[in-house]
Amino acid sequence: MNTNSIHVGALESEAIFILREVVAQFEKPVLLFSGGKDSITLVRLAQKAFYPAKIPFPLLHIDTGHNFPETIAFRDRLVEDLEVTLLVRKVQDTIDAGKVQEEKGKYASRNMLQTETLLDAIEEFGFDACIGGARRDEEKARAKERIFSVRDDFGQWDEKNQRPELFDMLNGRIDLGQNVRVFPISNWTELDVWSYIQQEQIEIPSIYFAHPRDTFIRDGLIWSVNDEVVFRDEEELVENRMVRFRTVGDMSCTAAVLSDATDIATVVDEIRMSSLSERGARIDDKRSEAAMEKRKQQGYF
Repeated sequence: MNTNSIHVGALESEAIFILREVVAQFEKPVLLFSGGKDSITLVRLAQKAFYPAKIPFPLLHIDTGHNFPETIAFRDRLVEDLEVTLLVRKVQDTIDAGKVQEEKGKYASRNMLQTETLLDAIEEFGFDACIGGARRDEEKARAKERIFSVRDDFGQWDEKNQRPELFDMLNGRIDLGQNVRVFPISNWTELDVWSYIQQEQIEIPSIYFAHPRDTFIRDGLIWSVNDEVVFRDEEELVENRMVRFRTVGDMSCTAAVLSDATDIATVVDEIRMSSLSERGARIDDKRSEAAMEKRKQQGYF
């Protein structure tokens, strides 16, 4: 067994321990599922944690309506194959109810709006623990957060008032109305996730691999063409490029990267050599220096 396998194996053991603690300490957990590589990895870890039983909690997808079609197709196929419960709550319903207002203009996105839909879903189902795939290496606000991250009865996160986590002691005690966001792969890096996907031979959506796609350039980033979702000026010329996506969000806020990596081994090699951070391709993070932290304070997972 090589050094990398030992490292990834230790991370897997930690994540499985965390998932079992969630089921032991909370009454109604849920796994937040986006169809991206991190949440797919969480599903595999949950399979291993509770095998031979089925995954003992549902998956929840907050559907913005602006997802990549490849991601939704993969989500539905995975849920059917694993015979797990999938709950879907739509941002469009939150907009129609007048709780949030659709953004307009060149950089319009529904990414901020999904927070309200998520908080409504947590209240609707009474979830006391929401398992997410956030990692500390992704973004500086996520680096501050604990593995068991307590949210108040408004769904808000207070970065100045967090519980210590010493010697792997995870404190899941919460007051009425509070809930906990749980991050089992918090200590993983992007390369760790891909190494695990490679090791476990996990299927992932095709957009993670290089493929020809109609794109245009704005602000030095490669945007995917979709006239219904992504605003494009007439002078922003469409060109078919060989690209892939390192992170999967909405079409309106996720940039592509030029790539020839068509299989997992090549993707892993490409990530090892990359000088661009994974979140560097997330357009929504560029709104301000504290964009992610503000979203997390408001209830974003």
